[in-house]
Amino acid sequence: MDLRRRLAEIQARQREIRELIEGGGECDVPALTIEARSLATEKADVEARLAALGELQNGDGGDGTPPQTRSLTNPILEAAQARGAGESGGSGDTPPVGRFGSVEYRNAFMRHVLRGERIPDQYRANQTTATGDIGAVIPDTVVNTIIEKMESTGMILARVTRTAHKGGVRIPTSGVKPVATWVAEGAGSDKQKKSTGEITFTYHKLRCAVAVSLEVDTIALPIFEGTLINNVVEAMTKALESAIVSGDGAGKPKGIIVEPPVSGQALVANALSYGLLVKAEAALPQAYESGAEWCMSKTTYMQFFGLTDSDGQPIGRVNYGIAGAPERFLLGRPVVVCDYVDTFGASLANNKVFAFLFNFKDYVLNTNLSMTVKKYEDNDTDDQVTKAIMLVDGKVVQNGSLVTIAKGTAPA
Repeated sequence: MDLRRRLAEIQARQREIRELIEGGGECDVPALTIEARSLATEKADVEARLAALGELQNGDGGDGTPPQTRSLTNPILEAAQARGAGESGGSGDTPPVGRFGSVEYRNAFMRHVLRGERIPDQYRANQTTATGDIGAVIPDTVVNTIIEKMESTGMILARVTRTAHKGGVRIPTSGVKPVATWVAEGAGSDKQKKSTGEITFTYHKLRCAVAVSLEVDTIALPIFEGTLINNVVEAMTKALESAIVSGDGAGKPKGIIVEPPVSGQALVANALSYGLLVKAEAALPQAYESGAEWCMSKTTYMQFFGLTDSDGQPIGRVNYGIAGAPERFLLGRPVVVCDYVDTFGASLANNKVFAFLFNFKDYVLNTNLSMTVKKYEDNDTDDQVTKAIMLVDGKVVQNGSLVTIAKGTAPA
C-alpha cells in the first residue's frame, strides 16, 4: 500500500465530511461521525508507519546499524537536528518525523503518564536503567508548545534575554567603557585598561507536579496533551516570572528588585505623586532611557493613573492596540503590570519595593529549555503524579537601568 497516497485520500475524505456537516444540508451525521473517527484512527496508524519508515531511512539505513540514541539533555536542539536530517535525506512531500515528535511516541508517552507503561527501548537513552529511575522525555511537539505558550502568556518572560550557557561556565562582562580624548597633532593619548567582570550561572531545578486521577483510564491524545500543556504552562510561568522579579537567589534565580541599584537610583516614598514619577525619571541615566519600562502591580498603577498634574491632566494613559489589549503608560513610558510586586498602600511595610524602572533585556534567564518528566504514585490519594523538571537560572547582568521605589520616608 502506498502510505502517502492513502494519507492524502484520508485527508481529502475528512475535508469532504467537514464540508457536508458544515454545509447545513441533509446528511447522516451519526454515520459521518463514525466514519470520521475511523478515518482519524487510520490516519494516526498511517502517520506512525510513515514515521517508522523515516526512522529506518535516517537511523538504520538498511544495513542493520541501530539508530542513534538520543540524549535527554536538550530535546529541542536534537529535534531540530533530526528534522534537518530528515529534510535533507527524505523523499516525497512528507519529510520524516523525528522519533520524539511522532504519533507513536506521543501515544507511548501518554500511556506512560496515565498507566505507567514502560517507554519502548528505542526511545530510551539508557536501555539498562530501570523505568522508575529515569524520566521520560516530553514529546517535541508538547515541549515546543509549552515554550511557545510560556513566552506568549507571560508579561515578563517574553521581555528578558534568554541564553543556554552551560552551568558553571564563567561569562565575562564589561565593567568600564574606554573614553576617547581630543589630542593635538602628533600627540598620543593614555592607554586605557578595559576592566571586565564575570557572571556564573548555576543549575536551579524548577519542578511542576501534575496529578492524574486513578479513575482516568481512556483519554484522547489531543485532550491529554492540551491538559498537560495548560497545567505546566500556568505553574512554570508563574514560578519563572516571580523569580525574575523578586527571587532571592537561594535555590532559584535572583530577582531584579533584589539586585542593589546604582547609587542615587534607590528611591523611597510614603505617598504617590506626580513629583515622585518625575524624580524617578530624573534618577534614570540618559544612557539607559531607551528600553526602560515601569513595572508595578495593577492596583499601584491605577493609583498613579488617578493622579493629575498642576493643569488637572491625568498622569497615566491607557491605549488599546490593534488586538484590543490595553497598553499602559506613565509620562509616556510603558508600564508592565504584574502580580509579582507588592502593591502600595498603608499596610505595606517600610523598605518594600512597590515599583521599579528597568530594561528587561538587561536580565538574562539561562536555561537549556529541556523538560523531562518522572512519575510516581501518591499513596494517600492513589493519584498518578507526573513531575515536569526544568533546569534554569537568571541574573541581572547590567543594573544601570534599574530605579526602584520603596515604601518609606524620603530624607529631607
